[in-house]
Amino acid sequence: MKDPLVIGLDYGTDSARAVIVEVQTGKTIATAVKYYPRWSEGKYCNPSINQYRQHPQDYIDVLVGTVREALAACPAGAAERVVGMAFDTTGSTPVFTDKNGTPLSLLPEFAENPNAMFVLWKDHTAVKEAGEINELCKKWSVDYSAYEGGIYSSEWYWAKALHVLREDEAVRKAAYSIVEHCEWLPALLTGVTSSDKIVRSRCACGHKAMWHPKWGGLPSEEFLVALDPLFAGFRDRLFTETETADKPVGHLTAEWAERLGLTTQVVVAGGAFDCHMGAVGAGVTPHTFVRVIGTSTCDVMVASYEEIGDKLIKGICGQVDGSVIPGMIGLEAGQSAFGDVYAWFKRVLEFPLKQIVAKTECIDEATKAKLIDEACAQIIPVLTEEAEKIPMEESTVIATDWMNGRRTPDANQLLKGTITGITLGTTAPRIFRALVEATAFGGKAIVDRFRSEGVTIDTVIGIGGIALKSPFVMQTLSDVLNMPVKVCNTDQACALGAAMFAATAAGEYARVEDAVAAMNSGFAKEYQPDPQRAAAYQSLYEKYLCVGSFTEKALFHN
Repeated sequence: MKDPLVIGLDYGTDSARAVIVEVQTGKTIATAVKYYPRWSEGKYCNPSINQYRQHPQDYIDVLVGTVREALAACPAGAAERVVGMAFDTTGSTPVFTDKNGTPLSLLPEFAENPNAMFVLWKDHTAVKEAGEINELCKKWSVDYSAYEGGIYSSEWYWAKALHVLREDEAVRKAAYSIVEHCEWLPALLTGVTSSDKIVRSRCACGHKAMWHPKWGGLPSEEFLVALDPLFAGFRDRLFTETETADKPVGHLTAEWAERLGLTTQVVVAGGAFDCHMGAVGAGVTPHTFVRVIGTSTCDVMVASYEEIGDKLIKGICGQVDGSVIPGMIGLEAGQSAFGDVYAWFKRVLEFPLKQIVAKTECIDEATKAKLIDEACAQIIPVLTEEAEKIPMEESTVIATDWMNGRRTPDANQLLKGTITGITLGTTAPRIFRALVEATAFGGKAIVDRFRSEGVTIDTVIGIGGIALKSPFVMQTLSDVLNMPVKVCNTDQACALGAAMFAATAAGEYARVEDAVAAMNSGFAKEYQPDPQRAAAYQSLYEKYLCVGSFTEKALFHN
């Protein structure tokens, strides 16, 4: 066989991408991206109540589409050279299944029921349930949230499951088990037909489901039933053990090999969350702070057992043995909105274009549509260009980055965003600059928390589309953190990380670290902080903290 290939599949919020990578060099020879068709139409979502659901058929459709398109772009014979594939997904993104492990929404009677679909990470309908979990954890003899940063979030597994069980009797009667998106895809492709045979992800379960060996896996049956009797029996039907993503789950079934245009010799690796595999794709090492920057951010670090010891890092999204690199503790944090903050402001400015220009009779329909599309596409680039011109001393508008609540430090999805310091002279570019600064300040709050908890951070790496495409955002982040920020040389670091796990699971490398050493993409650029701007931003950051404190106290007053 010629040099072997692997496929890394990265399932994001809006789309999925497949990369086909050479095992020996890490060179990407083909990439394909597909958007989820139902999600793109806004189906099954209700933003007014923070409900965001995704249909599993979307995941299947883009799987077939991306893999076949990527293979078609490869030289002849590439399919026979593929030895492994691995998935990363957003998370926590759970769904209820039947006894066979089939998501309920793939059954005819639930095909259009959002509660039978995957509950996306950004779904915040379970705020009440998360509060109840936190309250019970603090009363119970064991604090099951201890390795989750001490605060359980509405973005996570148990809160979402409880919310759906309470809300939907039909789903409640049919639900047998629960599976995370990153666990279901490998099970689907390897022919698993029983929920108890699904290989469970150490990454997903450790960070989001309060799984830990210290208390024998998941929270006890007594705890879950005390939370709500609706959970009775679920623990026994779920799982006890979890596996790291470098382990093979199985091989492609004949059916899936045919559908994807591959062979049954392809090894399917265990699944994990996008940010964790993205950190691997970025070459994470101890004391490196990797920021996966997209609609939100996910921030990932690894640390040795000796460095962490008995520390419990407060207010983050968990510390889990092997969730990133086997043999090390994975640490996760993040912001609930980053690129989504800019997208929100863009939608605000699009209003007159889409609601007024769209109805004008001054120009024909084709010209009108072209005008609107071109104007909308230029909003962020022009805002960026004008915001960069604003002198540092005139950066007087202060915003918080909590438009989608706060993930870390100290999860609180009830929080709202704030913009203050506006005058009659405030322009759109000034507001945009404040929003960019707010997202950077949110990152600094996370770095400061890690450091205050005794975790050393020497290096910052940015990955994702924003990291590669927006020098203004990345320079601002470097100035605010007062640290150099490296940017990965690939815009598909998460998929590349998945490819590294695929290569390891297929036996091409003995350890994930060996795959990283051989397959990493290097760095495209390194931003250096400007000392004067860094000093000025420290003062603005203190104002950000003040505004945030005021907002939080005002929201929860009495």
